[in-house]
Amino acid sequence: MAVRAGREFLAIPGPTTMPDEVLRAMHRPALDIYSDAMVQLTDSLLRDLSRLFATKGQSYIYIANGHGAWEAVLSNTLSRGDKILVLESGRFAIGWGDAAAAMGIDVEVLKGDLRRAVRPTEVEARLRQDAEHRIKAVIVVQVDTASGVVNDIAAIGRAIKAADHDALFMVDTVASLGCMPFEMDAWGVDVAMSGSQKGLMTPPGLAFVAANDRARRVHQTAGLRTPYWDWTLREGSEHYRKYSGTAPVHLLYALRQALDMLFEETLENSFLRHRLLAQTVRRAVETWAQAGTIEFNISDAGERSDTVTTIRMNNGYDPAALQRYCNVKCGVVLGTGIGDLSGKSFRIAHMGHINAPMILGTLGVVEMGLDALAIPHGDGALETAVKFLSEQVRA
Repeated sequence: MAVRAGREFLAIPGPTTMPDEVLRAMHRPALDIYSDAMVQLTDSLLRDLSRLFATKGQSYIYIANGHGAWEAVLSNTLSRGDKILVLESGRFAIGWGDAAAAMGIDVEVLKGDLRRAVRPTEVEARLRQDAEHRIKAVIVVQVDTASGVVNDIAAIGRAIKAADHDALFMVDTVASLGCMPFEMDAWGVDVAMSGSQKGLMTPPGLAFVAANDRARRVHQTAGLRTPYWDWTLREGSEHYRKYSGTAPVHLLYALRQALDMLFEETLENSFLRHRLLAQTVRRAVETWAQAGTIEFNISDAGERSDTVTTIRMNNGYDPAALQRYCNVKCGVVLGTGIGDLSGKSFRIAHMGHINAPMILGTLGVVEMGLDALAIPHGDGALETAVKFLSEQVRA
């Protein structure tokens, strides 16, 4: 017996659920890519992407995923043999560093932990040791979707400044942009990148980079520049150069609709919605954890992200069995543990086009699975989650 008829629900951290309005926005004929309408669409998107990144810098759109955006950032600012400092807090900054190493960049990892955020004091101490300023860039993720951690980007920016170091500060916001505060200019970030398929509620396939004036000056002497990723070529007078060729018209229409929806809600309300729904999930996990088998991956409550929660299963219990139950029996797809957390954890995403019934429904299905599979857990998680949310969302 299963109760999964109807639309399958993705509780994975990307690609996330797309609004019907975004899907409908793509259902139209192709656009003349040389028309004024195409120019106006591009200009509006670039302007609003800079608004999302909270920067006066220049934004760029790529037909790519987040891995492509990593390469765009690296190739536009660095040369073969340059040294960068990768701040470990999970899987994805390490992945960005691996991409850099493959491009001929000298990569040093500031060792972190899968269970905690980057320590800004450690960043400052390492940069102070670099008296010759061999480190040309510091890279970090705001939210690591594997570990579920959120890093304090503002504090890391202050640490770089306190060390009186001229390394570029580069941040991956794939799992946070549009869902959590990000202040590129105010926090001292030189280059930021993101993707379309998470908080921005758009199909996979678009990647975004924002660069301030300091990064664009460094770009002029970067030795890794290649035609497709190159910022200078994308600033050429012909409009098609914005995309290094044919524009991804239908994805752009989808993004335009998604951004319109986000700005209509207002960023402040989006940040609050994500925070409340994340706290709702955390209340449920705290209750389940009382039996000792389930626990948060991130130890410090203040370092848990508002877009994804990574949950460990201990005492020999298999998270894959819970995931299968939730999917096959109920039509809810939970995120798997990845990297070093593979086979040890599952993830609940709460980012993008998400609301109370989606979150409460997911929590209810997880609790069904825990009951059905006789996995030890504290009772009353769903009731606790509902009570918390009702107290926050008053009539």
